[in-house]
Amino acid sequence: MEKLRIVFMGTPEFAVGILDTILQNKYEVVGVITAADKPAGRGQKLKYSAVKEYALDNNLSLLQPTNLKDESFLTELKALNANLQIVVAFRMLPKVVWEMPSLGTFNLHASLLPNYRGAAPINWAIINGENKTGVTTFFIDDKIDTGAMILKAETPIAQNESAGELHDRLMLLGSETVINTLALIEKGNVVTTVQQDDSEIKTAYKLNKENCKIDWTKPAAEIHNLIRGLSPYPATWCYISDKGEEWNVKIYEAIPILELHALPIGQLLCSKKEMKIAVANGFIQIESIQFPGKKKMKTAELLNGIQFSGEAKAH
Repeated sequence: MEKLRIVFMGTPEFAVGILDTILQNKYEVVGVITAADKPAGRGQKLKYSAVKEYALDNNLSLLQPTNLKDESFLTELKALNANLQIVVAFRMLPKVVWEMPSLGTFNLHASLLPNYRGAAPINWAIINGENKTGVTTFFIDDKIDTGAMILKAETPIAQNESAGELHDRLMLLGSETVINTLALIEKGNVVTTVQQDDSEIKTAYKLNKENCKIDWTKPAAEIHNLIRGLSPYPATWCYISDKGEEWNVKIYEAIPILELHALPIGQLLCSKKEMKIAVANGFIQIESIQFPGKKKMKTAELLNGIQFSGEAKAH
């Protein structure tokens, strides 16, 4: 059995949960690599990544390279004398980095590979209406999320589950799967499976303003999946207009209602406590929304302070 000396690479909160589990299981983490600090917010103050915050709190050796091929970084990385690297939600590594440790570099990806390779696997599994997803560990190669798979773990997706809720569950499932992967590597018992490509593979495209906008001509179920698949971040958006005014709003939570009607698509129906938007096969009942310059709020709370006319519409 070879004692593991691990370098961990990651940036967001999802990676923190995995790193913490590795340490709780008494594995030696000799270094942490995370993104460089970036200006954020109105004051453009430098913001630390979630992984950096954790590394500092736990006195872990920390590197923040801007260029992963830079000679000074490669020298520092080599000096850590790791025999294994673990990557969780970081960035594509050059070959000189991923082939450095003797036991290789493995990645934890939040999907059942080969489906949902790419930047936003949790979001797209929900957006596409999947009823199950999971996590996969695999050895990194020179393409994105294509390497030989080590372990998979599966979990169902609940009918109304949001991306935020699924994120937290997959962080726990991913933590268990990483520990199980480490045990196999430590004992020299790893058996990998090569990913098989076919035309049916689904991709986890990078999220942008365009693919986060609600298209109200879509069926209620598709709109509902988009809303929950992007909640709480980055959130779906659309325009609401009424009496010559227009607002760019974010929608975080909704309920699909299947019902025949003759209303135009996008028509807003409001009572004192409810807001519904007409779609082709029913309505989307808005439960949580954010107007410009205001905080996210429940619809009933919003309707206490704003009234819409019968001409109001979403588009």
